[in-house]
Amino acid sequence: MDWNERYSEPGFAYGTAPNDFLVSVAAEIPLGKILSLAEGEGRNAVYLASLGCQVTGVDGSDVGLRKAEELAKERGVVISTIHEDLSLFEIKTESWDGIISCYCHLPSAIRIPLYQRVVSGLKPGGVFVLEAFSKEQLAYGTGGPQSIDMLMSLEELQRELAGLEFVHAVQIERNVREGSGHTGLASVVQVMGIKR
Repeated sequence: MDWNERYSEPGFAYGTAPNDFLVSVAAEIPLGKILSLAEGEGRNAVYLASLGCQVTGVDGSDVGLRKAEELAKERGVVISTIHEDLSLFEIKTESWDGIISCYCHLPSAIRIPLYQRVVSGLKPGGVFVLEAFSKEQLAYGTGGPQSIDMLMSLEELQRELAGLEFVHAVQIERNVREGSGHTGLASVVQVMGIKR
């Protein structure tokens, strides 16, 4: 997937409204420094900034991040952006109050070490929020990668995020309506974990 190409198209690939699951748990995320992985065009970072969080969105697409900055300006909020490949991105130890990952699909060789950095990067009491397509999503054809390795299972996530206490961890079927990129009935995993 060439994300610069995807984000160069007119409009917003996944819309400008924040992810539904993120909205439903936002009150559980400490107001503070929040890192958004694979932020893309800014919908989730802008939403969290509107609640009073200091949000940094990291993404491998500079085109997406430029749109994120424009969206923030349009909505009257401030976000920080970092253009970097997530396989190389350094997450400083105990430096974030919250980390979010909405449909950040990566090969397991990149995801596993990234999630270890996520756990170590959260402050005690920090919250990690994730929604992603499950491995069953391949049968649905309503979005997401076509590689089983980039899709997720709760069992794998619980191993990969060892060190967090899961207060919410489910695989469900739900209607996902996020721009033209995600639309229709989908099989997703949702996780919220706290670093004690």
